[in-house]
Amino acid sequence: MALIHHPVMDKNGETIAAAVTALDLHDIARAAKTYGVDTFYVVTPLTDQQDLVRRIIGHWASGAGARYNPDRQAALALIRLMPTLAAVLDDMAEKHGHGPQTVATSAQMADGNLTFAGLRDLARQARPLLLLFGTAWGLAPEMLTQADHRLAPIAGHGDYNHLSVRSAVSIILDRMLG
Repeated sequence: MALIHHPVMDKNGETIAAAVTALDLHDIARAAKTYGVDTFYVVTPLTDQQDLVRRIIGHWASGAGARYNPDRQAALALIRLMPTLAAVLDDMAEKHGHGPQTVATSAQMADGNLTFAGLRDLARQARPLLLLFGTAWGLAPEMLTQADHRLAPIAGHGDYNHLSVRSAVSIILDRMLG
């Protein structure tokens, strides 16, 4: 799976590069480890944000955090930092011998959304699968249209639908692999 920080949307509908948050890295890596995800890609083109990711991983991989909480070390070891989605796709193609099927996530309904049952079917296929999660107010439109599939939004009760990306990742992983 990939946590995309650019291109994503802000609350005004503008395309931005969002900041990395330590909570996202920790919580998503822990969910990924729990559900057996192979790699958790963190995608940001911003060098200061890349440096932040490296410092956080370093603290938990070889710093004081590694001694304090070895379980966190194992989860954060899944993170692979990339500057672009294209770099992620290249990395996966090199690792698996061919590129993945991509599934974009969004809180917005669209025609032809992939159901969770369809996602489970894709996960059982031999071809690698890459889930795309957006930070801020979600993936930019070009990310949604470039993906092979767009997952149906998580439906709660009522009209409110603005989960944190950490919550959405956990729910989707459980519905797909739980």
